[in-house]
Amino acid sequence: MLRPRLRSRWSLVVPVVTAGAGLMFAMSFSTAQGNDLRADRDLPQLILAGNERVAQQARTLDALRREVDQLSRASAPLDRRLGALTAQAAALAASAATTPVRGPALAVTLDDAHRSVDSLPEGFSGDDIVVHQQDVQAVVNALWAAGAEAMMIQDQRVISTSAVRCVGNTLILQGRVYSPPYVIKAMGDLARMQASLDGDPSVAIYRQYVDAVGLGYQVTTEAQAQFPAYSGSVDLAHATVVR
Repeated sequence: MLRPRLRSRWSLVVPVVTAGAGLMFAMSFSTAQGNDLRADRDLPQLILAGNERVAQQARTLDALRREVDQLSRASAPLDRRLGALTAQAAALAASAATTPVRGPALAVTLDDAHRSVDSLPEGFSGDDIVVHQQDVQAVVNALWAAGAEAMMIQDQRVISTSAVRCVGNTLILQGRVYSPPYVIKAMGDLARMQASLDGDPSVAIYRQYVDAVGLGYQVTTEAQAQFPAYSGSVDLAHATVVR
């Protein structure tokens, strides 16, 4: 006796559900008008838009800093305290990387292996054919350890506290996202920096993967390079006491 009742209920529910689904499809088509409703949520586009916003804010910050510097220099002769602070800032400018620099530079380029996962030897995976955060950091640390006086990663000047972080298969540096190849440039004693790269254990491990799976690693020199002034924050956002 129960089966006929269930059938009668379903005979009423199915048309209602079908009609509701049809209405939803019709509304979606009318709203989209043939366009992808999720297009504005496309991740690469969001990253590009975010990069442009950060770049614009950086340009604004640089302009404001130049304006402050000009006003400080103009007012320094009239204010003894401001004059002393301006002189102190000028003395620290080179070590704080707040001025552009020019000179010979060593450039290290790291790149993903241009091969498919299927072509890898046994025992290797997709993680082995991409450049990771620790690979970039290894090169950076080796250059700082060799006494690098100035450094750039991609198109940004960096200092010893600049952090490079891995975000998926890209890197984020000071609010901007980059894809490989990654270029690290440093000014200083070129021979000493080259020797530091050759002898660094972490860089040596990366170079083993260069030979095994074809990761990109190239070291070149530039007779005359120019680095812009560092425009990021010099304050530490997070710190942990080591006990």
